[in-house]
Amino acid sequence: MIAIKDRIGNAKAKTIYALVRKHGTVSKQLLQEQSEMKGSTLTRLLEDMTAEGWIEEVGFGESTGGRRPILYRLRASRGYVFGLDISRIHSRLALCDLSFRKIDSRVWKMTPGSTPEVLIQHMTDAMETMLDIHRIPRDALLGVGVGGVGPLDRQKGMITNPLYFPSPGWTDVPVCRMISERMGVPCSLDNGANAALLGEYWTDDPEERGEHVLYIHGGIGLRSAMLSNGKLVYGAVDMEGAVGQMIIQSDGIPHREPDGNYGCLESYASIYALEQVAASRLKQGRDSGLRAIVERPEQVKFEHLVEAIHGGDPLTVDIFQQSATYFGIGLANMLNLLHPEKVILGGPMFNTQDVYFETATKVAIRNTYYYPAYQVTFSRGKLGEEALAIGAAVMAAEQLTD
Repeated sequence: MIAIKDRIGNAKAKTIYALVRKHGTVSKQLLQEQSEMKGSTLTRLLEDMTAEGWIEEVGFGESTGGRRPILYRLRASRGYVFGLDISRIHSRLALCDLSFRKIDSRVWKMTPGSTPEVLIQHMTDAMETMLDIHRIPRDALLGVGVGGVGPLDRQKGMITNPLYFPSPGWTDVPVCRMISERMGVPCSLDNGANAALLGEYWTDDPEERGEHVLYIHGGIGLRSAMLSNGKLVYGAVDMEGAVGQMIIQSDGIPHREPDGNYGCLESYASIYALEQVAASRLKQGRDSGLRAIVERPEQVKFEHLVEAIHGGDPLTVDIFQQSATYFGIGLANMLNLLHPEKVILGGPMFNTQDVYFETATKVAIRNTYYYPAYQVTFSRGKLGEEALAIGAAVMAAEQLTD
């Protein structure tokens, strides 16, 4: 089994590959300026990497007075990677080339029968089928990346103790070993928020990428990730779910888990929180279009709330706006602390309707110190619910330059 980082063996070649990937299409002159390599060294590397199929020539750039410069880009078909998103509601598989273009994908709804063995068997069977359908040779498959719900152990490739999975058995699951044994290629694991952020970052246009980017995924809980200088920020422990434990009201709502913080953000801004408030309002006898969708308040689920809000139900709109206001306050705290250039808000809380995103970003800006001198761009990203799976594929391919 060849490690992905060993596919390009020369350290200087890795540097050039990383620069070509960063810029998309790039001239030899810019590569020389940014790599600070001698012209002869760079010429030899470009010739070798072109011959090995890692990069390709794509025409000529504009002349600045002399000969028109040759332009280079990655050769996307040089290798392929799979990305897996293992999450609580749906899990996904994406097949990508080295330009991170999605070639194929598959989605599984997580049910009480979605145990690790069952899900991973389904996923690896689907991988085999995709390789056959797209006539991809097995030696062109570089590896697999997994974005999972934390907490997890990246070094051991193990999902350790995730909360709220609908099926049993997800404690101390060696997902990377299980996948590598079945597919015969390396597998790496990181939390889903980190994977999604990488996916959004690397599939964005090069000129639009920020170097300091905050990502927050809003779903059953809250998950976050941060890029600084284009690199993921890691703490001493996996911190994906830490944003949900940010205290915004010290004597507030108890967290649904015994060891959670009182008044933490996740108790006001999450799918679970929205469902709880909606059920409470219906029990109080409030008028709502939800009564035509569910028979009893306890039956309210997020998909019912989305249906109601698209129908213009005033009560549901109010519930979403109140929750988004709390989220906006928590987001302002993170902006005041981290000062990212760009914030990407992903997940079903933001992607299924507009109210939550619009309310949360307005509240965040009103509570951001130094605004408008400090400017930040808000986005829901380009990948939607596929961000985690595509980002996991990116995570695997990034190892070419490690």
